[in-house]
Amino acid sequence: DMSESKAKKIEIKDVDGQTLRKLIDYIYTAEIEVTEENVQVFLPAASLLQLMDVRKNCCDFLQSQLHPTNCLGIRAFADVHACTELLQQANAYAEQHFPEVMLGEEFLSLSLDQVCSLISSDKLTVSSEEKVFEAVISWINYEKESRLEHMAKLMEHVRLPLLPRDYLVQVIEEEALIKNNNTCKDFLIEAMKYHLLPLDQRQLIKNPRTKPRTPVSLPKVMIVVGGQAPKAIRSVECYDFEEERWDQVAELPSRRCRAGVVFMAGNVYAVGGFNGSLRVRTVDVYDGVKDQWTSIASMQERRSTLGAAVLNDLLYAVGGFDGSTVPPSAGICPQLGPSGVVVTSISHSCNVDVNVCLLGKLYAVGGYDGASRQCLSTVEQYNPATNEWTYVADMSTRRSGAGVGVLSGLLYATGGHDGPLVRKSVEVYDPGTNTWKQVADMNMCRRNAGVCAVNGLLYVVGGDDGSCNLASVEYYNPITDKWTLLPTSMSTGRSYAG
Repeated sequence: DMSESKAKKIEIKDVDGQTLRKLIDYIYTAEIEVTEENVQVFLPAASLLQLMDVRKNCCDFLQSQLHPTNCLGIRAFADVHACTELLQQANAYAEQHFPEVMLGEEFLSLSLDQVCSLISSDKLTVSSEEKVFEAVISWINYEKESRLEHMAKLMEHVRLPLLPRDYLVQVIEEEALIKNNNTCKDFLIEAMKYHLLPLDQRQLIKNPRTKPRTPVSLPKVMIVVGGQAPKAIRSVECYDFEEERWDQVAELPSRRCRAGVVFMAGNVYAVGGFNGSLRVRTVDVYDGVKDQWTSIASMQERRSTLGAAVLNDLLYAVGGFDGSTVPPSAGICPQLGPSGVVVTSISHSCNVDVNVCLLGKLYAVGGYDGASRQCLSTVEQYNPATNEWTYVADMSTRRSGAGVGVLSGLLYATGGHDGPLVRKSVEVYDPGTNTWKQVADMNMCRRNAGVCAVNGLLYVVGGDDGSCNLASVEYYNPITDKWTLLPTSMSTGRSYAG
């Protein structure tokens, strides 16, 4: 028998009287309210008193509160109190939301070993190793004097060989923290040597830095937003790459085609467009977890057939048409409303296809010049540092309504039309050499199609062939230089979808 069973008075340490009273009430009533204010005292007290249901409720509550700004703190709390499942959930959340987590105070306050553990994970969910490199630089600079000696230890876990050659030369090599560290320079040399090898020989270099990450996150899906079928529609379809099937998800709040659509901070943004009778300036946001659309602050100008892209946490709306003129381009921070930053207008007043290329530049590709009534082969590049557009190499053919996407550091222009001629040809732009080259034609002529890159493949979705809207999807494999039609098509043929 324990001595406490015979004692008239027992001192319970580390539990305040109010907390103890509420836990005793729970024993009699089976009711307790867990909140942000009390969860950190309830959980250790419940553990001490072996009230496992209360402990589980506390863990479930903390799991429901996980956010990029608090997941590392919850992970540390779970570790201290041996909440194994919560610890695993918080750690997985941090890995899955790393681009947002790295911006927070909790990340910058981690120890060296904790940062190394996080950035070395194969399960880290990042669109590019650029984010991991940026996180390392931010962590070092946060307390530069005391952390500078750890630079090489951290860079050991940044997979530099997987970064594009241009980024290695123009960003990594120019970083002072790299220049002043011989070990880091060795990592850079290793990455450059990797890029000099032919593709079929790169697999011979096997170390942790050449191994692609394999994040375990939400299933990868492709969202197709609105479109013209033949009038503007609200329908949104979702393709699950694992299940290889299409599903209908929450419809847009209103009919919309010719909108700019981007993925930003975990959500899908539909910007501007045409509702069947009017050009609109509204912006709607889709939360895939909640399967819900929300309207946020509108743009200042109405515009349809615009280009949209994300750069430096700004959502850019470029070109388009308001019914009579081309509105000025703008960079919009959705959290701050529609005022945005007015961007120097592109040289042509045109409808353009825009995407972000590497090294933080926007590209306006082809389009239609209302003044000359001609489709364009010109391409312009926007530099946010100088707020200037400059011409780069022209495409080999005029294209309006081309599908534009970025894959492995290269910019692809697919299909489009030149007057009545709808194209199935595809060309690719290398920003490192400022040159375009032809690649394999698509299986079908397409214009006004959607484009996205997933798992090393470039997908072209829907569009029209000049006579009817298309429900089919095809994808391009750059290794085989071959286009393949997806076995399953959308339920609705649509063009001008996002």
